[in-house]
Amino acid sequence: MIPLLHDFTDETVLVVGGGPVGARKARTFAREARTVVVSPAFAERDFGDAELVRAAPAPEEVADWVERFDPALVVAATDDDAVNEAVERAARAAGALVNRADRSGGREAGSVVVPATVRDDPVVAAVATGGAAPALSTELRRRIESEIEGAGPMADLVAEIRADLKAAGMPPTDRREAVRAVVGSSAVWKALQEGLSNARQEANRVMEATDD
Repeated sequence: MIPLLHDFTDETVLVVGGGPVGARKARTFAREARTVVVSPAFAERDFGDAELVRAAPAPEEVADWVERFDPALVVAATDDDAVNEAVERAARAAGALVNRADRSGGREAGSVVVPATVRDDPVVAAVATGGAAPALSTELRRRIESEIEGAGPMADLVAEIRADLKAAGMPPTDRREAVRAVVGSSAVWKALQEGLSNARQEANRVMEATDD
């Protein structure tokens, strides 16, 4: 499977199943899209900003729910294999992506996996094991989280620098060299802990040294 980032702006994600797994999926997607969870009952978990719809669609009724919400992605997260199968069929028939939360290993085209994700906006890092070792994904996410601390502010700083250097007419090759020097500077990373203005001053010193 090839990792991709998908923009869910103005899209709907339909989660069928209100257990702990459905809640986790809902929290993930509710940050980025309208998320609707359909279930006869809901676990005492955080569903984020998802809309909770209390209903128990039978397998033959699932397609009607998919048609009703016209989702970009459908998540099958119930403990009923027949319902999950119906969710998958309905999603494919509607041209939507599908995530089977009850299945790992081989998947058909159009299936998606929701990876363990670490965010330091605008930086996103994700890791997946193809369903083979969820515990490993969790551990790797923990390690990555500590490794990328401060990456978000660094991304903001670099975006500002790139824009300024481009406006100043610096050739692309020189811009790339300057930015790499900034990103690779431990002094800049340390200065970011004290705010962007301090980090920009340190970045300017690093770039001046690169010019020399």
